[in-house]
Amino acid sequence: MRVAVIGCGLIGAAVARELQLRAAQVVVYEARGPGRGSSETTFAWVNSQDKRPREYHELNVAGIQSHGELHERESPGVQWFFPTGNLVWADGTDDEARLARLGDRLEAWEYPVREMTPRAARKLEPDLRIADSVDRILFFPLEGYVLPPILLGRLLGEALDRGAELRCPARVESVTFEAAAVRVRLADGSSDVADVVVSCAGRWTADVMAGAGYSLPMVDHEAQGSAAVGYLAYSRPTPVRLGRVLTTPRLNVRPDGGGRLVLQGLDLDGFADPAVAVDAGGPTAREFVRRLSAVLRGGERTELEAIRVGQRALPEDGLTVAGHVDEGGRLYVIATHSGVTLAPLLARLAADEIVHDTRENILTPFRPQRLVVPQAVAGI
Repeated sequence: MRVAVIGCGLIGAAVARELQLRAAQVVVYEARGPGRGSSETTFAWVNSQDKRPREYHELNVAGIQSHGELHERESPGVQWFFPTGNLVWADGTDDEARLARLGDRLEAWEYPVREMTPRAARKLEPDLRIADSVDRILFFPLEGYVLPPILLGRLLGEALDRGAELRCPARVESVTFEAAAVRVRLADGSSDVADVVVSCAGRWTADVMAGAGYSLPMVDHEAQGSAAVGYLAYSRPTPVRLGRVLTTPRLNVRPDGGGRLVLQGLDLDGFADPAVAVDAGGPTAREFVRRLSAVLRGGERTELEAIRVGQRALPEDGLTVAGHVDEGGRLYVIATHSGVTLAPLLARLAADEIVHDTRENILTPFRPQRLVVPQAVAGI
């Protein structure tokens, strides 16, 4: 079976690897460079903490488990997944009530969660600074983070080892269905044929689908204030102790290897504009450092190396899209905001559906038919 995979982020590389494991003949088309899309700017938090509805929560739990299986069984000596857990707290009556409801719901869903005091949290993370108003913290032990470049190198490298071909730069312009094949036409005027095309194009999914004759609405990843746009701040190596993900009232922060940290302030995202570069020493940077100093001892001495504007792959209804688009099973699409958490799982499920013609029940609520329509029907 010849399979064309469009996009070489974490999901595209994972899909290529899984397809090669099933003896498919894979060509990966990447327009910019491996990992140069949404995989390049991601908080890379592996979690199912506040994923709803229940079916989406369960999908992400399975995603966490898939990371663990891939890491433990198949990557000796290469650490890219850090299941260190996540500490969460709230500040203020409304936020505390929301956090209490979150803990109760996840406990009812049998998602591991442990309540602890600030003193107990400091035993886990000695450099924590926690406001006096905080008296309860939740710890989610299953959660953790990924180092995306290391994981991408692992997935892509193994796909290439097994015979996959990477074409880059290679921008796909259109996908057309012929009698016995699917034709992939490239921007340079050349074309290739495959039996199946898999779109793993991330935030460019709508463009790829339009080139195949379908409409799949995605949240605008170019507009300031869009839910698909947000800041990520990256520190220089800094002498603070942090081994876990922290999701706090005004700052999320995780280790990034080599003493570096990645920071996220969700309430700042409304100011993020993909068209505007951000000075790593400017007002936004100073606000990130101020918030970090309120969370970690020594945070005030941290210097930022860069602030980037991340652009997320977010289907219109916020949920993952995964499955065959056409009745003939020749076009498969994966699009998700939870790409880091779900990449190994979705790749395995998709490869089974494509090669072995299975139907994975866990993907039933996330089939593309809820959003995808032919362009003629959409009036395009």
